[in-house]
Amino acid sequence: MPLDVTRAEPHLAEARERLEHARMSNLAQLHALSEKGQGTEDHLLSEQKTVMEQALKEIEEAVARVEDGTYGTCLGCRKPIPAERLEILPYTRYCVACRRRTV
Repeated sequence: MPLDVTRAEPHLAEARERLEHARMSNLAQLHALSEKGQGTEDHLLSEQKTVMEQALKEIEEAVARVEDGTYGTCLGCRKPIPAERLEILPYTRYCVACRRRTV
């Protein structure tokens, strides 16, 4: 059964709102890129679309983590991801230290 974030801790409801905002923003950007690139084979536009599509996938994965109760936990070290990082990049899967190790 999915987590009811409306009754869960306030930070989970806020996380869901940030994720929804990021999703809507990325969808709008992807739509704009698609309109801009209609009928062209622009490599840069193609790369931008790929980045937006990947971000949307990561946002959906973050929503799933909210629902299963693992949101905000680093997939590398299993420690909490600092709230400041989640505010900036709400769909991140890693703390800064673990992200640096994965790059």
